[in-house]
Amino acid sequence: MQVSIIGYGYWGPNIVRNVINNLNFSLKFVCDKNISKLDILKSQYSNIKISSDVDKVISDEQTDCIIIATNPGNHFELGMKALQNNKHVLMEKPLAINYDQAKLLKQTAEDKGLVLMTDLTFLYNGAVQKIKEIIDKEELGKILYIDSTRINLGIFQNDINVLTDLATHDLSIINYLIKERPIAVSATGKCHYKSGIENISYLNLFYDSELISHIHCSWSSPVKIRQMLIGGDKKMLIYNDIEPSEKIKLYDSGYNFTEEQKGSVLIDYRIGDVFVPKYDTREALSYMIEDFYNAVKNKTKPLANADFSIEIIKILDSAQKSMCQNGKTIEL
Repeated sequence: MQVSIIGYGYWGPNIVRNVINNLNFSLKFVCDKNISKLDILKSQYSNIKISSDVDKVISDEQTDCIIIATNPGNHFELGMKALQNNKHVLMEKPLAINYDQAKLLKQTAEDKGLVLMTDLTFLYNGAVQKIKEIIDKEELGKILYIDSTRINLGIFQNDINVLTDLATHDLSIINYLIKERPIAVSATGKCHYKSGIENISYLNLFYDSELISHIHCSWSSPVKIRQMLIGGDKKMLIYNDIEPSEKIKLYDSGYNFTEEQKGSVLIDYRIGDVFVPKYDTREALSYMIEDFYNAVKNKTKPLANADFSIEIIKILDSAQKSMCQNGKTIEL
């Protein structure tokens, strides 16, 4: 199956490597405006064609699939062109920069019977897969809260804010782990330079149940943190993606409330063992590329399908509305 890649910037080399390593795909074109980068690629893989002409690559009759790894502001235009040229599309996250664009891409793909998938890599991460297994087995009990931090001194984007850039990952993980969907959001954020694009933000997700989720994202932190705390009424879990090996720690800790006479409440704390479960350490991107192939070849529904992506974009759109209204709660 022939595939071509548009975009060879930050994430493009990782996609190229994983496509080449997948024997089901044959990589035909890599397209980018930066010819010097493409020349380096050509020196490493002489059989790959390089081009700076997007239209040439998208209209190539031998290409079955297009992978788009460009700036988010280009996703809708390039994705629509690829679909209109009857190409299956794997899009770098986010699928589009707003809900209306994402719905139109999805509708076009459905009308043409094509696969439209988003590179939500964390869905294929072995640690995240293990956490889902733990939650599904109810080892944590009833999930009460999720607190996620994704901060670093990062790349300041010029077409999306920090939530769309970073919180997309956290939202994909949360929506994958938890069957329940949020009913409302509240967000605050600030832009500390002249672009008007928020570089730091705090997002709260509210649910019908007792569950509450909080996401903190920043491009302005002196340290890099990629951590998610998940609290259940039986056990608690910490997922630290920066840890080289022990990314998951399961804490047999918690608390119980005991009501005494005269309305007083006693809290009984439980501090137990810490367990470090094993998980699949294969590169998540390789699984994602394989899922894309199976969706195209065998017509299976990919894990990172368009419907899943659109749910995330709807939350992000509502979060932006909330930020514009100083944190007002917006119903979904």
